[in-house]
Amino acid sequence: MADFGRADQRQIPITGDIPPVMAALRARLVDGDAVVMVSGDPGYYSLLDALRREFPSECLSVIPGLSSLQFAFARLALPWHDADLLSFHGRRPPDESLAYRPGRIIGMLTDTKYHSQTIPELLMRLGWPPETKAAVCARLSYEDEKILQTTLQKAVTEEKETHCVMVVTG
Repeated sequence: MADFGRADQRQIPITGDIPPVMAALRARLVDGDAVVMVSGDPGYYSLLDALRREFPSECLSVIPGLSSLQFAFARLALPWHDADLLSFHGRRPPDESLAYRPGRIIGMLTDTKYHSQTIPELLMRLGWPPETKAAVCARLSYEDEKILQTTLQKAVTEEKETHCVMVVTG
């Protein structure tokens, strides 16, 4: 991951342990400003929820980049106005939100537990046909960007990708 900080700036890595990050931000805001930089979509299962619980929204200035889901659908030249967007990032959507319907499109954020191999297995167990088209969009916008267009059945044996976007079209 790129390092955008300067040597004269205090940097605090954001891990899964959010309370210490919030405490450090509170301490910093006593006598200055702070910048919180995260990858991904700031308002879609990212740190913005935690920041809004800790700080008044009028104190926050969110500057988003291009959404990873938007980027993936654009790379696939696929409209997403009828797509269902789900996150497996630190959670598992309920089975009913994963149900198969002919023509259904789902865009999904993945993580290390639910990734490009385990999500296709889950969808097939829930009734998605093995020949359903699946796209694995990893490292979007980076020089080593990878987009694999495959099927659910084949995705299970392809190289595992985590923290990526998967798009399935039923």
